[in-house]
Amino acid sequence: MISTAGPGLYEFTRDVAAWVTGTGILTLFVRHTSCSLVIQENADPEVQTDLQNFFHRLVPPTTDPSMSYLTHTYEGPDDMPAHIKAALLPTSLQIPVADGRLQLGTWQGIYLFEHRDRPHTREVIAMMTG
Repeated sequence: MISTAGPGLYEFTRDVAAWVTGTGILTLFVRHTSCSLVIQENADPEVQTDLQNFFHRLVPPTTDPSMSYLTHTYEGPDDMPAHIKAALLPTSLQIPVADGRLQLGTWQGIYLFEHRDRPHTREVIAMMTG
């Protein structure tokens, strides 16, 4: 479970690294339709800020005049844009694991990308195969 406080990228690499064992392929899957999973740089926090700002600009809230064509608005101005962002970004990831270690690059981290404005508790399923 990952608790979020609103839009943004929430790194959970250490939690995953502590869980994996053996050698194989780790699959992560988020069980929600208004957030995503991404592997991104974890050294400079400006990367996460820029990604969040880019997607907010790409898919603004339904209160923005450019989004007036959307009809699913009864769950708030951030809901349908969150679904669109989740459709554009992955909701599952596969990561190689060797001898109990994630085979991520030096600056790569695993993030839940929250697209909704209010806090949520998100469930990510992890499965090792191989």
